[in-house]
Amino acid sequence: MKPFQEYLDSVNQAIAAIPYPEQPNQLYEPIAYHMALGGKRVRPVLALMACDAMGGNPAKAIDAALGIEMFHNFTLLHDDVMDNADVRRGKPTVHCRWNDNTAILSGDTMLTIATQYIARTRNWQVMDLFNKTAIEIYEGQQWDMDYECRNDVTVDEYINMIRLKTSVLLGCALKAGALVAEAEPEQADLLYEAGVNMGLAFQLRDDVLDVWGDPKTFGKEIGGDIMNNKKTFLLISTMQQAQGDDADELRHWLNDPYTTRYEKVCGVTALYERLGVRQLAEDAIARYNDLAVAAFSRVQMSDEDKDAFIALTNKLAGRKF
Repeated sequence: MKPFQEYLDSVNQAIAAIPYPEQPNQLYEPIAYHMALGGKRVRPVLALMACDAMGGNPAKAIDAALGIEMFHNFTLLHDDVMDNADVRRGKPTVHCRWNDNTAILSGDTMLTIATQYIARTRNWQVMDLFNKTAIEIYEGQQWDMDYECRNDVTVDEYINMIRLKTSVLLGCALKAGALVAEAEPEQADLLYEAGVNMGLAFQLRDDVLDVWGDPKTFGKEIGGDIMNNKKTFLLISTMQQAQGDDADELRHWLNDPYTTRYEKVCGVTALYERLGVRQLAEDAIARYNDLAVAAFSRVQMSDEDKDAFIALTNKLAGRKF
């Protein structure tokens, strides 16, 4: 297997070469702007790596990889509108630089472009997987919005939500690459299982970084989840554990409309630290990372390829890029 960077270079070159129409400029310029923001491109790289590991030609998986990455970025445009997020990868979000309607319509266009790339694989299994994954992601987003109105969300419900909203797309990327390589169904399913658990660890790490991360490397403003009262693993765990004065303080931070951003982020973070919920998150990250490693270990591929996947999932769980 090639080094991660070589697959990434292939993905970046393919993304840079996407031929967007010139007009209407207000539709396509936001797409080009957003795609040029970069990112880790983990999902498309996973598709190429899986294809290679399963004995296929990774160049034949580039359409699947581009479709998955375009789809992922479509969801980000819409997520930023729903979350009222100002910053994405250290730059103004599309809805801030243009407006909400532009972000929605450009996102819709990205979804169709993504589907076009998936169709170019001429592989109905890949298309079916992509469509199933897309529906699951929409379901996850709806659960995420539903949870905003509930104060009794459990950790298990949250884990299922992030599995749908985030993790299944990593599983899809790995399985799509394997399907392009015409891998045995059992092997493709093992890669999917590994990707889903990798995604769970990845999203839980994202929860942690939103509170304790470095904004220069995180790419988003720290404390966004706290300001939006977002039901993350950390907040749900705190709501379940807080008693007495801690519970009163948490209700204050969640319901006081006059508190400043600095006060709220500092106050909620202090509660998290006092109740030890960061360690609970770290334990969960390690658990799902171990499940991903175990699934990769069972895939019939070379030890070198297993080591590459395991190193990557360990890296993602730590988000040390």
